[in-house]
Amino acid sequence: MSTTVVLADDHEMVRKAIVGLLHANPDIQILAQASTFAETLDLVSKLHPDVVVLDLHMKDEKPVTPAQLKSGLKGTRLLAISIWNDEETKSLAEAIGVEVLLDKTKLADELIPAIHKRANDRNKQLLPNSLKAGASG
Repeated sequence: MSTTVVLADDHEMVRKAIVGLLHANPDIQILAQASTFAETLDLVSKLHPDVVVLDLHMKDEKPVTPAQLKSGLKGTRLLAISIWNDEETKSLAEAIGVEVLLDKTKLADELIPAIHKRANDRNKQLLPNSLKAGASG
């Protein structure tokens, strides 16, 4: 069973690079790409991906608040990417419920393992409680 992903970044070149990384892994299926937060929220509500790879610094014509992002992305595993590693970025990531914040300069090494971990964590949460107790890992 493949892990489904929505990829959100406002820079087309970055999206193309990430698509190239992900296409090398047959266990990951990119459902859609977004270039704004609003578009991301729309795609997530329609497609229900396992994981959202989300650039935290996209530009929207109509700003989306962290509360709107958190609400709209609820139930989806969030993996944030950013070139910035400052306190403002970390605070935003925390405010919207991001589980992992990756540096864009390290995506070649870290992105695929992070996606698999998020998907595995999500699948464990979906198991009935009786199955969780006996599960290892």
